[in-house]
Amino acid sequence: MTGRWFIARHGETVFNAAARMQGEAVHTPLTRAGFAQADEMGALLRMLLGPKPKLALWASPAGRALQTLAVIAEHLELDWHAARTDARLREIDIGAWSGRPYAELAAENGPILDPATGLFSRRPPGGETYDEVAARLRSWLADIAGEEGDKLVVMHGMSSRVLRGLMTGGAARLGCGTAVADGLRQGAIAEIVDGRERVLEQGDAFEPH
Repeated sequence: MTGRWFIARHGETVFNAAARMQGEAVHTPLTRAGFAQADEMGALLRMLLGPKPKLALWASPAGRALQTLAVIAEHLELDWHAARTDARLREIDIGAWSGRPYAELAAENGPILDPATGLFSRRPPGGETYDEVAARLRSWLADIAGEEGDKLVVMHGMSSRVLRGLMTGGAARLGCGTAVADGLRQGAIAEIVDGRERVLEQGDAFEPH
């Protein structure tokens, strides 16, 4: 894979704020905090790349990813309408859990997330496993393998962890069947170059190069 890859997680949504399961839900709008996080990511990339960089824009077709990308693109003075979407970048499908409060599901089923990793400890009923997410992301990567240059991909918490795991060649996580990177907070971006990753954040933790 050529160029630099910037993998961004969308900003906070009304579902995130209410601790509801989101999954493949198509339209869950950003909160004010979510727009602030998108602003943070846009300012960070502007500092790193300058105005109007040569940067291919990609996003999940979910509204929350496209809203986040719109704010970032404005900071970079890039045309949001030139962005490409692909359904393979969507969030992990959580089936029957979609839209339900975390607390309600935990009361019915016991813990559904591993506190050490933040990953699902069981397959969502009617939903996807991490290796199934990896299969569709590998397909997307294969389709764009010949495209040169830097890329920004705005997607989701779980699916972005799988993409980053694939791109950095990590070992498969126990119980996942595929590599899964560590979690990325909203408002941070992972930069991947030649299979090596660093997390970009505003403040002392971020030094442009």
